Amino acid sequence: MREVVVIGVGMTKFGRFPEKTILDLGREAIVDAMKDAGIDIRDVQVMYSGSQYQPNMTGQYLLKQVGMTMIPVVNVVNACATGSTAVREAYFAVASGAYDIAMAVGAEQMGKMGLLGVGESRAEVSPEGIVGTSLMPGIFAELGVRHMGQYGTRPEHFAKVAVKNHKYSVHNPRSQYRQAYSLEEVMNVRMVCWPNTLYMCCPTGDGSAAVILCSAEKAKKYTRKPIKIIASIMTTPTYTPESLGFVEIATMTRKAADEAYEKAGLGPKDLNLIELHDCFATAELLHYENLHLCEWGEGGRMIDEGRTELGGDIPVNMSGGLLSKGHPIGATGVAQICELTWQLRGETPNQERQVPNAKVGLGHVQGGFEVCTIHIVGR
Repeated sequence: MREVVVIGVGMTKFGRFPEKTILDLGREAIVDAMKDAGIDIRDVQVMYSGSQYQPNMTGQYLLKQVGMTMIPVVNVVNACATGSTAVREAYFAVASGAYDIAMAVGAEQMGKMGLLGVGESRAEVSPEGIVGTSLMPGIFAELGVRHMGQYGTRPEHFAKVAVKNHKYSVHNPRSQYRQAYSLEEVMNVRMVCWPNTLYMCCPTGDGSAAVILCSAEKAKKYTRKPIKIIASIMTTPTYTPESLGFVEIATMTRKAADEAYEKAGLGPKDLNLIELHDCFATAELLHYENLHLCEWGEGGRMIDEGRTELGGDIPVNMSGGLLSKGHPIGATGVAQICELTWQLRGETPNQERQVPNAKVGLGHVQGGFEVCTIHIVGR
């Protein structure tokens, strides 16, 4: 397998743009990524396009916006991990030697889609009727309540996650929401599903992101700041007795983390920053433990001690995370690679969220409860 590096990234602002189409959004991200890489569409040899809710063939329609060159185009759908899966496929296309330059793009137009569920026609046993809900806010609330019952975590711990992420979003011009809130404001705003209030839930919206991947050898022609993809891992669930009646997220993410650290030859203490899947504030705190940033039950203490803040042991979601940056599903995983690339280059648009001298970062996405992707990148 060849070494693969990121040579270009592009990302739109996330938000609600009814005046734009998904093709407008995708084109903007692709053009920015190619400009960043110093290439044009004739240099791209294969394209992987991620979109969860848009019509089929979105990738081909996007390619028409920037120049038809008869290259292979693969459309990817994989729940919230759609974008990160497109990145992973582009990575292996280059690592295998089949192509020298590949593009991964994620684009989504969701608007005010409303509360997402895990699906109404699944063949396996559903949480619905067993623990009371199949909607994402309810499921992640249940996971948080369970953590409180097992480890004594309090609602304030989850709220502090939201306070942190909203604080850093103020300094991210691409973030959907750029408003800081106090702990009291987060806890006292409208309750969505206890303990998650409105400011502890990610919004739906529109947006796009794109990355250009290249073999390390060929990349010398294009950049002096290549960001290497050190590990690209995907896992799916395994059977556990409790999983028939209760959604379980720990095993899948922990396995992905274990494989990623082994592949990279690194451990959690070697990371300088993380962009993780904080679809709800409860999710981020639980993933501190799933990614081995702390021991079981220590997530609350970790947020209390400020260890995931800028200047802490391991800054998490300096972009503002999904809670503030937004979560246009197909774009999310690609956007994480964009943010990590800017951070490792020292090129974040605002230094108030720049991690000083960052060398290694991790991106984590959970697609529903059926897939998890982790990328470790470094300079």
